[in-house]
Amino acid sequence: MTVTALNLGRPGFFTRLRAEIRDFAQRRAIYRRTYDELSMLNDRELADLGLSRYDIPMIARRAADEA
Repeated sequence: MTVTALNLGRPGFFTRLRAEIRDFAQRRAIYRRTYDELSMLNDRELADLGLSRYDIPMIARRAADEA
């Protein structure tokens, strides 16, 4: 039996690593986009939404985690 035959049906290390890197990049892009858009709002607009500047990183992180 060859090594290739043993790996059939299971993704290899580099395949999984590539998928993890792609997923991280996608989550990071969502985080940055959310963070940047909320940061553009002034304090009054954030207050109208019930938010403060302190909340922006947490909200951006949650948006990325739920994607």
